[in-house]
Amino acid sequence: MLKDEILMRAALEQAQKAYEINEVPIGAVVTKDGEIVGTGFNRRETGKNALYHAEMEAINAACQKLGGWRLWQCELYVTLEPCPMCAGAIINARIPRVVFGSYDYKAGSCRSIINLFELPYNHRPECIGGVLEEECSELLSNFFKELREKKKMSQKE
Repeated sequence: MLKDEILMRAALEQAQKAYEINEVPIGAVVTKDGEIVGTGFNRRETGKNALYHAEMEAINAACQKLGGWRLWQCELYVTLEPCPMCAGAIINARIPRVVFGSYDYKAGSCRSIINLFELPYNHRPECIGGVLEEECSELLSNFFKELREKKKMSQKE
């Protein structure tokens, strides 16, 4: 568990980068043998691209660094439960273990709404949820609270 918490903190550092550029603060890291080989954070708004999720960015970086698309010796740590697109990318990349922080009751596809990893695909990752859940959830809550306050202030002007 200590390893999972340390690596989730690295994912939280990535989420903070998203927060700082006014993106929904979600961060991810891909590791191999405990070493970070790919990082990513949400950039959908700044990148103007629906594919720029933290997991997709981290998986892409890991593939580039390791020189292949099969990440069968890797683990993914992400601050929010993966959505269907990211869960599909995890399956296709053959990542054997996923650890996430906050549960996503709107789009979570590893436990909350559906668990795509339990369906009879050719690869079924192990999934651990709730690691540093409070910290991950708090970052998201603070972001959306500030966003609502900014919107309220701009409507008053």
